[in-house]
Amino acid sequence: MARKPLKPPKLYFSFRSPYSWLTMRRLRAAVPNVLETFDVYPYWDPDQRTSRELAEAGGEFHYAQMSRAKHLYILMDTKRLAQAEGVPMAWPIDVDPFWELPHLGWLRARAAGKANEFYDAVIEARWGRGENICEPEVLTGCAEQAGLDPVSIVDAHLDDAIRKEGTGCLYQAYLDDIFAVPYLKWGQHRFWGLDRVDAFLRVFQADDETPAVQPPAKPETAYDTDQAGGCG
Repeated sequence: MARKPLKPPKLYFSFRSPYSWLTMRRLRAAVPNVLETFDVYPYWDPDQRTSRELAEAGGEFHYAQMSRAKHLYILMDTKRLAQAEGVPMAWPIDVDPFWELPHLGWLRARAAGKANEFYDAVIEARWGRGENICEPEVLTGCAEQAGLDPVSIVDAHLDDAIRKEGTGCLYQAYLDDIFAVPYLKWGQHRFWGLDRVDAFLRVFQADDETPAVQPPAKPETAYDTDQAGGCG
């Protein structure tokens, strides 16, 4: 058997994506410390400022907006998947969403040692209650539930350092040819979508002589030449 990569897997997630939510549920059931031991990158539709800074860094956003027909299919498909797993779900309505708010808020929560708590609070609000997590009032409640200062979370998008970190996440996604989430990348192994989680876990949990993955000091920024694949 080939030796496992020595560096941690990269996990790209989005609060927007129902498949990302369901993927994270499965991953955390199998690897409870995912958010601490994997290189985790939030991935979202950037606003004008983030888009400009991403372009200035030499990157671009690979994701293409879906059609109404695809959106309706995902709605039905997600409800079917959630029901099959016995998970209650309320479909949120996104009106002019400002995705920097929850995703940059999560980066600040992670810096405060509350990545799991804030993630869970946002997921509960979005997929459990169908709330608009891009509204400051909703995110305030999530921050309070996670034991965080609400103002620091809601105002994270105003912090230049957090903005730079967020742009860095999307730039790394550009380097890794990420075109949609959820996406797992480990060495040359790539797994896109909820239906590839089990395939990833088979590789990740396979027995060999490689030492266990240790928490990363900081995300890597090396470019690889794999091409994006798949559809959608």
